[in-house]
Amino acid sequence: MTEEIFLAARRELHRRLQARLWSVRDGIPSNADKHNSASVGIGRELAEAVGVVADRKRLRGSEAGTEFERQTLGFLRATFPVLRHMRPGNWAIESGSGIANFEQYAHLSALERAAAENPELAAALGSDYTIKPDIIITRTPEPDIRINDRGRYVGAETARLAPLRRENNEVDLLHASVSCKWTIRSDRTQNSRAEALNLVRNRKGRAPHIAVVTAEPLPSRLVSIAIGTGDIDCTYHVALHELKDVVAASKWDDARAALEVMVEGKRLRDISDLPLDLVV
Repeated sequence: MTEEIFLAARRELHRRLQARLWSVRDGIPSNADKHNSASVGIGRELAEAVGVVADRKRLRGSEAGTEFERQTLGFLRATFPVLRHMRPGNWAIESGSGIANFEQYAHLSALERAAAENPELAAALGSDYTIKPDIIITRTPEPDIRINDRGRYVGAETARLAPLRRENNEVDLLHASVSCKWTIRSDRTQNSRAEALNLVRNRKGRAPHIAVVTAEPLPSRLVSIAIGTGDIDCTYHVALHELKDVVAASKWDDARAALEVMVEGKRLRDISDLPLDLVV
């Protein structure tokens, strides 16, 4: 039987993370906090469950973050495009660029220009609206010949403002923003939440999907990003199935309870769920 595409992509993601980022040295996993016994214990068992055998010095924070973004991007490119039969369109999956480049946020370019010319306005506006997501998924507007492929649906008298129609708009639409966090710390979660709130608040039109992908092993830290509504759609773990098994068999009852709340509350999912969620 042919292996599931998502399963193969998930295994390849784990393999690439082990080759470049995920390791265990002196009993401490590269995604664990060495000062926290639960983080080290759960992280070590999670690494064993995934099959991590590499022993190397961990990458520094910025290097680890960049590598994790790169591997998450590879996973999305291997999975989301194969679902075109469920979500047709001309899609691109790229490392992030400023949101002002996309239709829902194009008006922010005018704000940037005005702020550059007026220091008082710049001080009043701040820079929170100039967001650059880690990974973006965009859709190109469709020409009428494509929209009318199976019938004459639009013309000169109808749908004259819809941005999906190239006759009205030539700027790509931002479909999804994915924030990548190799590990979770309180300051990093605040960055993700601030970006998410600004994506929602500053849009004109439909909000993009807003997701966070992480490899954090400690459920109490996952809570800081996964619990709550109104900003992030959902948080995705690169090895949730293995993490659930490890925590279920562990001595940390609080970790088990926290993980159950996040999963049952539909706030935490496995990375293999992300491509299907993006189709919606």
